[in-house]
Amino acid sequence: MPLPLDDFRSRFDEEPGYFDFASVGPPGDTVLSEALAQNTLLSRARFGSLDGVRDQRDRVRDAVASVTGFRRDQIVFQPNTSIGLMHALFGVTGGEVLLSAGEFPSLPFAAVRAEQALKVIQPRWLETDHGRVTPAVVRDQLDDSVTAVAVSLVDFRTGHAADIDGIRQVIGNRLLIVDAIQGFGVVDAPFTVADVVVSGGQKWIRSGWGTGFMAMSDRAAEQLIPVFSGFTGTDQDELPLDEVPDPARGVDAYSVSNPDPIAMARFAAALEEIAEVGVAEIQTALADVVEQVIGLADEFGMPLISTRDVAERAGIVVLEPPVDQLNLFVASLHNQGVTATVRSGAVRISPHVTTTRESLDMLKAALVSYASAATY
Repeated sequence: MPLPLDDFRSRFDEEPGYFDFASVGPPGDTVLSEALAQNTLLSRARFGSLDGVRDQRDRVRDAVASVTGFRRDQIVFQPNTSIGLMHALFGVTGGEVLLSAGEFPSLPFAAVRAEQALKVIQPRWLETDHGRVTPAVVRDQLDDSVTAVAVSLVDFRTGHAADIDGIRQVIGNRLLIVDAIQGFGVVDAPFTVADVVVSGGQKWIRSGWGTGFMAMSDRAAEQLIPVFSGFTGTDQDELPLDEVPDPARGVDAYSVSNPDPIAMARFAAALEEIAEVGVAEIQTALADVVEQVIGLADEFGMPLISTRDVAERAGIVVLEPPVDQLNLFVASLHNQGVTATVRSGAVRISPHVTTTRESLDMLKAALVSYASAATY
């Protein structure tokens, strides 16, 4: 039986006025209960009692598979997005990687560090369409030297949701690497068109820090080199001693050490709950909340620099007050108890499906306060 959206909402109780899920999503009852249960078992450790705590790998794989469509044997847990992207970019064996310098730093840093350390690949900086990475933009800047394309599923600055299916169609058999963290859990994307998908769980998944995954197509598993592969990244069933065996074949090679099993349990619990509701259902409901935020911005004449097109947005609304009024707007948000991100002269508002009418009223009150005091 699917989990009704209202039942899902009832399991969260973040403070009213919280509009910063693109930064971190407060965990709900299911994740908190999972963490408590696992930590309780750990605190009472005795012979045989920790087996269930340690054994979370299959559970995570099943949970990620249910949301992404990748096979469970194509998935490996990662402690965060950045490490998964490092694995992917360091593993590219040659040519140029096409990506925007405006992506969240995890991607550009991974590409540049791979070039600096291995001198095998070279980043080629994509010229975007006002921060938007579109199939047409990618197509027009491709040539035979490009062997991989890297993109965010949702841009952290503009809120633009990339058309990864369209990008796949224009890049042909080049590798497609997707940083999915700003859309994972709220965007019903065709993830399996990508060769590598990486995400953490601390934002829209709401499983806290130290959680994430990397999923890899069979083609990518054949082409990428596991540069960082530790003693948990082999085919050995037991810890290898007195020898260093080759990395495992496939995505299992991209493991360095024993992951935090309680983090894995939190991540799996959050994903299992999302899968019960359905990402498509969550995306539709979030679109309604975003529409209400945009409506409030329009009501008070607040300039909007993120897209209005439902097909090109996820959960991020970006507002850009006049430069000389930015501090006033930020103070108005603060005084009304609204939590948002301020960056580069813009204010990023990112609600979730659990955003309440009380929170929207607090945002409206902030806009009323700002409009009453602003001078033009």
